[in-house]
Amino acid sequence: MDALDFPPFDYRVRKINGRARIFDRCRGRYVALTPEEWVRQHLVHFLADHLGYPWQLVSVEQEIEVHGLRRRFDVVCHDRRGRPYLIVECKAPDAPLSPATFEQAFGYNRSVAARHVAITNGRVHLRGEIAGDALRVLPGFPPYAGDE
Repeated sequence: MDALDFPPFDYRVRKINGRARIFDRCRGRYVALTPEEWVRQHLVHFLADHLGYPWQLVSVEQEIEVHGLRRRFDVVCHDRRGRPYLIVECKAPDAPLSPATFEQAFGYNRSVAARHVAITNGRVHLRGEIAGDALRVLPGFPPYAGDE
């Protein structure tokens, strides 16, 4: 798999029915090891191991409704009161991040209502904030502040 701009972490990979799968601690099971999943796993380990996000408050690939359609967000982290704090849209390492990527993340956030919205392809990490009618883009991810 591609090198990413995240610290390394200990991971478990198995072949199941001839396909590589990686253990997802959030879901408690092995999942298909796709390029996007490689990014997602690095992200959740980085958030928990380096930014202090509690594992038990991280949700991965859960279904939501967006404009009457069923969608799945990549990662949502909650504060200690159970409110969404951060939503992240993950892309494969070779996928460029674009305004459309932010539109997708903010679209999902209409249903989730997280305080912070971020996007990553494992090499570039951006978060966006709406200021009036403008999108302000910032680097990286917010540190965990679970009692906000």
